[in-house]
Amino acid sequence: MAELRKFRAALVQLRASRSVVANVDQAARLIREAKAAGADYVQTPEQTSLMELDRKSLFANIVEEDHDPALAALQELARELKIFLHIGSLAVKVSPEKAANRAFMVGPDGEIIARYDKIHLFDVDLPGKESYRESNTFRPGETAIVVGLPWGGLGLTVCYDVRFPQLYRALAEAGAHFLTVPAAFTRQTGEAHWHVLLRARAIENGAFVLAAAQGGKHENGRETFGHSMVIDPWGRVIAEAGIEPGVTIAEIDPALVVQARSRIPSLEHGRRFEVVAPATEGARLHVVGRA
Repeated sequence: MAELRKFRAALVQLRASRSVVANVDQAARLIREAKAAGADYVQTPEQTSLMELDRKSLFANIVEEDHDPALAALQELARELKIFLHIGSLAVKVSPEKAANRAFMVGPDGEIIARYDKIHLFDVDLPGKESYRESNTFRPGETAIVVGLPWGGLGLTVCYDVRFPQLYRALAEAGAHFLTVPAAFTRQTGEAHWHVLLRARAIENGAFVLAAAQGGKHENGRETFGHSMVIDPWGRVIAEAGIEPGVTIAEIDPALVVQARSRIPSLEHGRRFEVVAPATEGARLHVVGRA
């Protein structure tokens, strides 16, 4: 770890609408509030600039990264406030038929330090006829990212990724001390799984988890769970929001990562192993575990 210096993290909780301008204005106001509270690092949720389920309407309102006014405005804000601004994700056009659900880490100079395209896409049918097909619109990412910040390594993920623990273990083994999960979790799945999934990712990897969320009933009819939260490396929730838009602040002490990993050094104990499936038609042999 580069330094054991503490820092202040802020999670911006939004209730994004179908208006990019209104969403960026709301995000900017809350980012300024976070800075005024002393935040060094600010995270916004998934789909920061636009909450839109209709594919045609989405593509009518998004552009390529180089021409994205929301991204440009948020870069300028990071430069003005001199903060590390983690844009949880924006929908950016990558082809005439597909977008990327892309997270951005922006430095205090306003330059983009890293990009991450959401790897795991939410293709799910929930009870009550609630159905999502992100793969119809988005192209999945293929690369996991750890960003080097002044306080240690920060692993980038987005929302549904949280259900794939192997991604978080890979990020931790690659040097992540802080794991991020900006999200737009549905109310239904959030009530059942949000807390336990985030706490599990923290405990398994001896890492902080920082998760900014969308919350409430959106203009497009979708309902998201909210409850942005920060979890320490021992699995304790140290800060949590409710449903309403706002800012959640937490003091982050990287020394707690060292402490948790020395108590339970599971990152050092991973081993390669084989899984032998039953001898049935279509069964396959998988080799998994640490390299």
